[in-house]
Amino acid sequence: MKKTIFFIVTTTLLGSLSACSTNSKETTKESTSNSVTKVSSNKEAEHSVLKANSWFDENYQTLNNLIKENGVDSKEYDAKNKPYAVFDWDNTTIFNDIGEATFMFQIENLRFKMTPEELENALKMNIPKDNFKDEWNNSDGNAVNIDKATSDIVNDYKIIEQSYEGMNGQKKLTEIKETDEYKDFSTKIRYLYDAIGDTFSSDISYPWVTYLFTGMTTDEVQELTREAIDHSLELPIEMVTLKSPESLKNEAGQVEVNVQKGIRTIPEMQNLYKTLMENGIDVYVCSASYIDVIIPFATEEKYGYQVPADHIYAMRLVKENDMIQTKFDTAYDQTQGDGKTKTIKKYIAEKHNNNGPILVAGDSAGDVAMLTDFGDMKVGLIFNRNKSGDIGELYKKTTEKQSTNQNYLLQGRDENSGKLIPEQASILFGKDKATLY
Repeated sequence: MKKTIFFIVTTTLLGSLSACSTNSKETTKESTSNSVTKVSSNKEAEHSVLKANSWFDENYQTLNNLIKENGVDSKEYDAKNKPYAVFDWDNTTIFNDIGEATFMFQIENLRFKMTPEELENALKMNIPKDNFKDEWNNSDGNAVNIDKATSDIVNDYKIIEQSYEGMNGQKKLTEIKETDEYKDFSTKIRYLYDAIGDTFSSDISYPWVTYLFTGMTTDEVQELTREAIDHSLELPIEMVTLKSPESLKNEAGQVEVNVQKGIRTIPEMQNLYKTLMENGIDVYVCSASYIDVIIPFATEEKYGYQVPADHIYAMRLVKENDMIQTKFDTAYDQTQGDGKTKTIKKYIAEKHNNNGPILVAGDSAGDVAMLTDFGDMKVGLIFNRNKSGDIGELYKKTTEKQSTNQNYLLQGRDENSGKLIPEQASILFGKDKATLY
C-alpha cells in the first residue's frame, strides 16, 4: 500500500555494551529451546525466549517481559482465550513495501491481464479530476491530472499490447523495453502511484494500485508476488529515477519519479513472531496492501514468518469466478486508518472474547488508529521513520515516562541496509547519522 519510499528505521549503538552482557544469557537460553519442548509431567514446559539481536535494549526487555507475563507460563494464561498481537506488514514486519515492490515488478515484466479499456477504467477508478499537487507538475511546470496521465498511459499500452509476445504481438520483452512507448508507460504509471498518494486521501489512494490486478486470479497474483519478493530481496537498496522520454510528452508532458528498490526480511521480527506463537500468543497481520500480495510473504516457510493464512487481513477486491474485478469489496473495511481498528474488532477480537490485542506494531499514519484505539493494549511498537503528524506525536510518548498501562516503544533502523539498530533513532536513506524525530 502506499507508503512513502524514503524511510527505514535504525538504531545507534547507544547502550549496547550493557545490553550485550544482559541479553547474552537470554540468547543462550533461546539457543537451547527454539520451540516449545515437551518435558516429563513433573517438570514445567520450557518455551522459547526472544533473541536480543539488534533491538533497542529497553524495547527488548519490554517485549520479553510482555511474552513472559502473558504467554503460556503466566498464571493467568487461558488457552481458550489466548492473548494476541497485531502487526502491520510493510515497513514494520519487513523493510520497505511489498505492495510497491510487486507493482514495480508487474510494470517491469508487463504482467497485466487487461484490455486497454479495462486499464483506463482501473486507472481512473474513484480518482478526482483535480490537478495533482504542484510538486507533481511536469518538466515544463504544467499541472497534470488523472485524465491527462491516463490518456498517455493507455495509448502506450495499446501499442505495447499489439507488439509484445506476452500479449497479442511477437516482440520479446527485451525489445519492448527499448521502445519509447514502454519507457513512457512504465514511468507514467509509476508516477501516478506517487502523485495520487501525495494528492488525495488514503481512502482514495490506497485501493488504487490494487485495481491493476484486474483480470488476474488469486493464484496469478500470489505467483507474481513470489517472483517480486525473490527478485526484490536480491536487489540493492537504492533510489532510482524514472523519466519519461521527451519524444512522448503528449497530454501529461514529460514527468519523472524517484523509486526506492530492494526489500528485506527483518530477523528480529521473524523471531518475535515465532516467539509469540510458541508461547501461546496468536499473531495477526493487518496490512493496507492487497491480501493476495501479503499471503505468500506472511505464510510461506521460506520467508521466515509463517503466519496462518486465516490470520491475515488486508485490502480485498470483488472476485467473480476467482477473477479480480475493478471494484473494492465493500463487505470489508479498508485496512488503513480507522479501518484497521474496525477490522480488528470485527474479525479478530471476537475470536478472543472481544479483548483487544496486547501488542500492536506499526510505522505510519495508517497505523495510528490501531495503536491508540485499544485501552487494554499493553505495548505499542513503532518503527521510527522520522515522520510528523499523529505518528510523530506517538514517537514522543516513547521517550516520555507516563503513568499509563500502555507502553509505547520506538525502534530504530538503518534505511541504507534495511536492518534494525539498537537504538530509538533511525538513519534515513542516504544519511550516516541517526535522528530521533
